[in-house]
Amino acid sequence: MSRAASRARVSCTDRSPRQSELSVGSTSVVCVEPERQRCDWANSAPEYVVYHDEEWGTPLHGDDVLFERVCLEAFQSGLSWITILRKRPAFRAAFAGFAIDAVAEFGPDDEARLMADAGIVRNRAKIAAAVRNARAAQRVPEGLSELLWSFAPGGERPRPATLADVPATSAESVAMAKELKRRGFVFVGPTTAYALMQATGMVDDHVADCFRAQRHSEPARG
Repeated sequence: MSRAASRARVSCTDRSPRQSELSVGSTSVVCVEPERQRCDWANSAPEYVVYHDEEWGTPLHGDDVLFERVCLEAFQSGLSWITILRKRPAFRAAFAGFAIDAVAEFGPDDEARLMADAGIVRNRAKIAAAVRNARAAQRVPEGLSELLWSFAPGGERPRPATLADVPATSAESVAMAKELKRRGFVFVGPTTAYALMQATGMVDDHVADCFRAQRHSEPARG
């Protein structure tokens, strides 16, 4: 074989479709990764592919990270999620990484700063809600993460066959929204609460033929 690197085409099955290159001895291998079966909504934008494959439906715990999701789901109200996803880095910079204690200290000057920030959604009511919700989260004795996860349904749930089978609300999301409002949170209706539950893995709404659903249905090894 010539000392010049030869090129080979192989199929890889562990990641979303993209192309990478690696060296095996003197051989340069082009790894062509195949298309995966996903929930239909995930195929409409590159950002959705990554979000679906790596985040949506993955269990998420922690007070600050779940506070971020509460805020972003509220900002999404009336908009598409792709708008929020594309602005998420700017949101994180503007809201001090969504640290609850930091956002709770925001005052009028901060709200004015946020209203002037073109990188985020400039909605005065939603900005004020994020600050109010941070202060409400500080008053949750068990912590926001424990409170939210207490509404995760137990037991087996039928997996949706298609997107048409995915609900917009549930009994648990209605109860979560009611309790959050009782504790002083705003912009947390049942639909927003259910979207939060889906995004953070409290419920798993990957459709039956999605590779994420198939992965989750595999028996544990160990």
